[in-house]
Amino acid sequence: MTERISSVETIDVRFPTSVHRDGSDAMNPFPDYSAAYVVLRTSAGAQGHGLVFTVGRGTEIQVAAVRSLATMVVGQPVDALTADPGALARRLVGDSQIRWLGPEKGVVHMAAGGLVNAVWDLAARRSGKPLWKLLADLTPEQLVGQVDFRYLRDALTEDDALALLRRAGDGRADRERRLRTEGYPAYTTTPGWLGYDDEKLARLCVEAVRDGYRLIKLKVGGNLADDVRRMGIARRAVGPEIRLAVDANQIWGVPDAIRWMRELAVFDPYWIEEPTSPDDVLGHAAVRRALAPIRVATGEHVHNAVMFKQLLQADAVDVVQIDACRVAGVNENLAVLLLAAHFGVPVCPHAGGVGLCELVQHLAMFDFVALSGSTDDRAIEYVDHLHEHFVDPARVSGGRYLAPTAPGMSAEILPASLAAFRFPDGPQWAAAPAAAGVSTA
Repeated sequence: MTERISSVETIDVRFPTSVHRDGSDAMNPFPDYSAAYVVLRTSAGAQGHGLVFTVGRGTEIQVAAVRSLATMVVGQPVDALTADPGALARRLVGDSQIRWLGPEKGVVHMAAGGLVNAVWDLAARRSGKPLWKLLADLTPEQLVGQVDFRYLRDALTEDDALALLRRAGDGRADRERRLRTEGYPAYTTTPGWLGYDDEKLARLCVEAVRDGYRLIKLKVGGNLADDVRRMGIARRAVGPEIRLAVDANQIWGVPDAIRWMRELAVFDPYWIEEPTSPDDVLGHAAVRRALAPIRVATGEHVHNAVMFKQLLQADAVDVVQIDACRVAGVNENLAVLLLAAHFGVPVCPHAGGVGLCELVQHLAMFDFVALSGSTDDRAIEYVDHLHEHFVDPARVSGGRYLAPTAPGMSAEILPASLAAFRFPDGPQWAAAPAAAGVSTA
């Protein structure tokens, strides 16, 4: 009998990270790292896992969106789905009624991504390969077939993409060997949360350098005097050779971003991340012109490949930051990686959160092996939170991500963690501590 998707389960899982202000920044002072967690089950007993990262309240809305789209997945033949996840991505993104709620942005777009990523996880498990390897082993023609070029051809055509992928064929085996033996560069945001006190900031910066990180990121944008003090503490702690990036999490308008960053320029910031609204392409371009040589980085809230296309066309970004859960899954992230390679802009993925490190490492590693062929000025964000809840957690050693070897996309959460942190009825929430940001219904 034909194996089909028999069910889709979606779970609201939340972790009370706001208690210790882990993840705190100028725009999100008390986040509870959370996820709409997705499990595809097949009639033969196989599973595929995905998730959509959230920060607490509203996760129930994301769960509802996944459940609404899941009706288009249940009953589908597994062989066809896993052979061509791009076809599913186009169906989910293009649904003529649900699309109205985007289109191609926000809750419904991320819901599509959660399901698409779960299908890729299932495909990788069936192949016996980690996702990065499954993607790297596809032919250029197969990869290009997974990308929807409809809105991209004025910047990147199918022929352009094929040329990029074919050019990367030379040296692929050596790069895969290097990835397996050396890993992929990481940078850390662990020291830099805005809610940490000065002593903790300095201590964690010193520890990060000791652990091999060459780039450390600090959150900024709450108070200028505090940012000047904290940047000074961090720079003294790490010395002049370590790169310090800063992240404003969209808190500023364009004039404020320029004024504020000119005050911080004395500390030699490597990039300013999300200096203003993620939708403001021209604003990012203005900030970039005004602050050069400080780089401008963005992408974790850029909601689709079209926005990335415009940022690149407008010379508005120096560092592209893909996110595994913000756009509609692996397929759209392939489009963004191709755009970045075409424009010659390095990719430093956004991670942290719940499962973002686990998922996005596969995309960056694929890019190194089969597309860009480089790790120059590239690193995957790493935050040392919540990895203990995953069956195949991200592993970092000496400031480098170690290549996953287990089949899949590394998205599976341990059953005990799902039971404990399921919202609102898990035991961790039944006895939730009182804190300003802890989720309520």
